[in-house]
Amino acid sequence: MKKFKAAVLGATGMVGQRIALMLSVHPQFEVTALCASERSAGRSYREAAKWVVADEMPARFRDVVVQECSAKNVDADIAFSALPAAEAALVEKEFAAAGVAVSSNASAHRMEEDVPLVIPEVNPEHLGLIDVQRRKRGWDGLIVTNPNCTTVVFALAAKPLSDAFGVKTIIVTSMQALSGAGYPGVASLDAVANVVPFIQEEEEKVGRECGKIFGRVAGEKIERHHAIVSASCNRVPTREGHMESVSVSLEKNAGAEEAKRAMREFRGLPQKLGLHSAPANPVIVMEENDRPQPVRDVMRGGGMSVCVGRVREEKALENGLKFTVLGSNTIRGAAGAAILNAELLAAQGYL
Repeated sequence: MKKFKAAVLGATGMVGQRIALMLSVHPQFEVTALCASERSAGRSYREAAKWVVADEMPARFRDVVVQECSAKNVDADIAFSALPAAEAALVEKEFAAAGVAVSSNASAHRMEEDVPLVIPEVNPEHLGLIDVQRRKRGWDGLIVTNPNCTTVVFALAAKPLSDAFGVKTIIVTSMQALSGAGYPGVASLDAVANVVPFIQEEEEKVGRECGKIFGRVAGEKIERHHAIVSASCNRVPTREGHMESVSVSLEKNAGAEEAKRAMREFRGLPQKLGLHSAPANPVIVMEENDRPQPVRDVMRGGGMSVCVGRVREEKALENGLKFTVLGSNTIRGAAGAAILNAELLAAQGYL
């Protein structure tokens, strides 16, 4: 297997730490640079990063000197971006213009017409936009993005339903973990024993991103999917895992058992290609009445699977079904999503 040199941009933050941790044992990507802000640059990674993920900081990275996020100073084939959106807007373009492929978890470029917004099991064909992107911008590198962590979770569960029956309407109510706000996240007096029924710009992102992800490539852009998406997003006092209650109106009538079969049998391109980070079952269907649960199920498939339960008829919608879905916001919704996108880029010859 060919190895690629990898940089982590925003390596000191929570998602950057998770990316570094996952790459430390990855067979395809070798970390050659850990990059962060000017105030962190020049310090060892152990000094610069307040380590917050559950596993220990990889020993091989502890004494690595953190670099600034500048393409001039970094030797890499691919950069994994966990930068804040404002910084990503400039830095990611700099790296792409310098010939580096950027797999981004940031929101800065997700909705640009020539930037693929990809969940590899859902819309791998959108990587075709890279050719348009390179031609328009004169880049040898590229930018590919993964969606918001909330979008990833229900989009994976909805994909097999869309393929088998068609989807007209999606109504999703999220119960989002505190870690989704980054570190240190929500103030303790707001979080403990409480629910906050508002997350800045989250509901708008879900609607915009879903239309693009489920859309089709039409010439040099994505023609948005016609499904109506309505989201209500809430922050709840769980540490890890976004749980979502989803109701869908299908184009073709399907019973609960048909829907569960479609989800159980669903496999995407990453599974067919045997990509390293791809779970064997991207959608795990659970039969227990009280599952999935974040404490028990969020790490199924190494945190890369989503778990679906309570699939049943939704009488309030035409051809309606409803279900509960759970996924890891920091792995499947962030670090793991960017890494799986990079594996797909490599498999399809974009690196």
